[in-house]
Formats: sequence, structure tokens, C-alpha cells
Amino acid sequence: MEPNAIIESKRSGALWGLYIGDALAMPVHWYYNRSALFEDYGRVVDYLAPKNPHPDSILFRSSYSPPNARGEILHDQARYWGKPGIHYHQFLKAGENTLNVKLCSLLIASLAENGGYDPDDYLRRYIAFMTTPGRHRDTYVEECHRNFFTNYARGAPPRKSGGDEKHIGGLVMMIPLIIFYHDRPDMARMVALEHLALTHPGPKMADAGRLLADLLLEVLSGQPLQATIRRMIREQKSGLMGHPFEKWLSERDDWVIGPRLSTACYVEHSVPAVLYLAL
Repeated sequence: MEPNAIIESKRSGALWGLYIGDALAMPVHWYYNRSALFEDYGRVVDYLAPKNPHPDSILFRSSYSPPNARGEILHDQARYWGKPGIHYHQFLKAGENTLNVKLCSLLIASLAENGGYDPDDYLRRYIAFMTTPGRHRDTYVEECHRNFFTNYARGAPPRKSGGDEKHIGGLVMMIPLIIFYHDRPDMARMVALEHLALTHPGPKMADAGRLLADLLLEVLSGQPLQATIRRMIREQKSGLMGHPFEKWLSERDDWVIGPRLSTACYVEHSVPAVLYLAL
């Protein structure tokens, strides 16, 4: 393949991978008991529909009360909150994407129609999508969105409505921007981190975002994934790289993911877990 064709293939592959990976993982989100996961789904090698009841669901602990109509984002899904055993994605079909990745589609549409990144255009689309009933069928709406719309409903401007964050789900929104601006790396990093901060501000997310941007830009430019990760481990520019990854490669995955790195979605554990699995 010609160099340009290879880069285009990598760009396309990164987007397809984003959507495919999310759809594959959708039914098994928030399973912490591996025995229960295997009993419900076996080895996941294809798209599967979510099952109720969800044995590890902690949705009953979550709550959201909008300050006013501007913050109403749960709509007809609100009645399922506070109940035990509810699957977070109970109404999604096999192969369907979760809310965060559907928001990526809003971003991609904004990029295409504007010829570049316009945060205010995206925010208008985001607010309209989240506050209009029936735009998606996800029961769970992540904490970042609840914080954003609480602040927005109380009068904060959209660019300043995000609350301090630490969840890996926010990183997916950077990927379309990095791909779009891949041939201008400085621009790619700047707009991707700007976009991340709209809903996921804070130092933990910024650190994780810089790592993701650097890694993806290297791979899109043609560098091998594993070699890039190993170089970043040697450089130690991020605290997230400060783990004995090479030592862990001699251990079983289930001795690393769980006992050594939490299976929770906080970036200080989930990002190193992804890097370990990539190696």
C-alpha cells in the first residue's frame, strides 16, 4: 500500500475500532465478578444483547435530580434508577453503541459540517441531544453528564459546566479529533484536550488525555503500538506509565487486572490496564 493509503487505513481503523470495541463491551459493563460474567455471556467474541438482572449492578446507588427543566436528561429512564439488578444498557440491542460513543457521532457530524472543530457547535448539539426525550435508549447516564447538566441548569455557561472528572469514558471523545487533525499533531493535541475539558476537566483527565493523544498520534503516523508504549514507559512523562508492565507480562491477566490494577473505570487504574493489555 502507498503511505497515504496506509495512514487512511489507520484513521479508518481507529474509528471502526472505537465503535466496535464499545459495542462488544456494552453487555458486560460493570461486571466485577468474573464467574457471573462468564455464566451470563461466556467468552465474548461477538455482539451480544444485555441481560437483566445484572448481578453486579450498582445503579441503585446512583441518583440524579435536575435542578430545573434545563437539567432534565434522564427522561423516561429515571424510573429505573434506584432499583437493584438493572442493567445499565438494558434497552440496547446487540451491536449497539453506548451513550458516550453516540455522542462521538455528534462530534463527527460537527467536524464534517463545519470543516473543523467548533466547541460551541458541539455543545449546542450535545445539549439538544441530552435534553430531548427519545434521542437514545441508554438507561445509565454517566456522572460527567449529570454534573454538566446540574451546573448548566444552575446558570453556568456551557463551556464551564463540566465538573472535575476521573473516568476513562471521557477519553473516547478525543479520538475523532485526533484522527481529524492527525497531520497537525500540535493542533490535534490542543483541540482534543480542549474538548475533553468540556465534560471531563481536571488534572487526572488531562494527564490521561495527553498520554492518549501522544500514543494515537504515533500509531497513526506509522509507529508500532507496542514499541511506542515501551518507549513511553522509558520516558516516564506520565505517572500512569509508572508500573512494572514488563514484569506483569509474565503473569496471568486475571492476576494483573483485578489484584494489581482495579477493574473500575478511574483513569489511574483503567488507563494502565489498557496499556498492559495492549502489550
